Amino acid sequence: MASYQYIRWFKEIAKNDIPLVGGKGANLGELTQNGVNVPPGFCVTATAYSDFIKERNIDKKIDSIIDNIDYENTAELQIKSQQIRNLIEKTDMLEPVEKEIREAYAEFSSQIGLEDPRVAVRSSATAEDLPEASFAGQQDTYLEIAGVNEVIKHVKKCWASLWTARAIYYRENQGFSHFDVSLSTVIQKMVDSEKSGVLFTANPVTNNKKELMINASWGLGEAVVSGIVTPDEYLVDKATLAITEKQIATKNTLVVKNKAKVGTVEVAVKDYLGYEHVTAQCLLDDEIKYLCKSSLKIEEVYQAPQDIEWALDADTKELYILQARPITTLKEEEGGETTEVKIERRPLVRGLAASPGMVSGVVRRIKI
Repeated sequence: MASYQYIRWFKEIAKNDIPLVGGKGANLGELTQNGVNVPPGFCVTATAYSDFIKERNIDKKIDSIIDNIDYENTAELQIKSQQIRNLIEKTDMLEPVEKEIREAYAEFSSQIGLEDPRVAVRSSATAEDLPEASFAGQQDTYLEIAGVNEVIKHVKKCWASLWTARAIYYRENQGFSHFDVSLSTVIQKMVDSEKSGVLFTANPVTNNKKELMINASWGLGEAVVSGIVTPDEYLVDKATLAITEKQIATKNTLVVKNKAKVGTVEVAVKDYLGYEHVTAQCLLDDEIKYLCKSSLKIEEVYQAPQDIEWALDADTKELYILQARPITTLKEEEGGETTEVKIERRPLVRGLAASPGMVSGVVRRIKI
């Protein structure tokens, strides 16, 4: 294995490496080192981003763009944000960084025995899930990316997503310097997801830490995370792994890889899988229990309730863990009173704050 300055493989990363590879990258490394079935990959370190910003004098150009900006003026903020993102995407990457990405992608391809493998290119901010603020979910992820040139292009797109209007406003509002937050990018093998979703090792709706909650739907997990579809929901007793309740949704849409070009596409479940899948239970009972066992191992590693993204591979039927992070929406007992943890979190579960894109599907509740 080659020696790299700007690349770290998952097996080289641990949970304390957030300053180097961000929260997402550090968690994937920690899971890998603990034997969790994580799709393989590597991180382009936050140093690559910070060196790029400094050596290409982008920091000075950004300062001039946002100088005297009215952060409460939405239109002005959108315009300035787009200028910064265009600047980053159109500026050539540093030669040593690009060279290492090319070498690492080639090495990765050889390791998994695939030419130009499809990968997910994920943003991993160094300030994710701070106790006093949450930057999670503010930066972009790109799925089904194939070929090293596309990988390089989408690494820069991830860097640019650190400068969306939302992210700029949030940092300003929270009192963070715009240059104190850096970004690593995760390059991870895509799972050809037959079904996917999210598992919570404590119920984030009722705050019950003795209960597991699973959201599941067909295809890539983007449909669940972004609120495109109302997923099935399963409640499981943590002690016995008995399934206590099922809510089977009408799942009209799924996200799959775009066979015609890079990226993903939304399709109708009835056309892609067959009409019977629209109202069918997504996860089999055995799959639910297997997923729960894997999640409890992850919770044990972190000694805290976890929010876990997972996928079941259509070809191998293997269960993969794509990401794990602490649940930040639970209420905790403090001095006999209940206080809510004041950290924003992306809305993944019906019953939590609804996403603007959330589809209201028909749900069948089944008591077990």
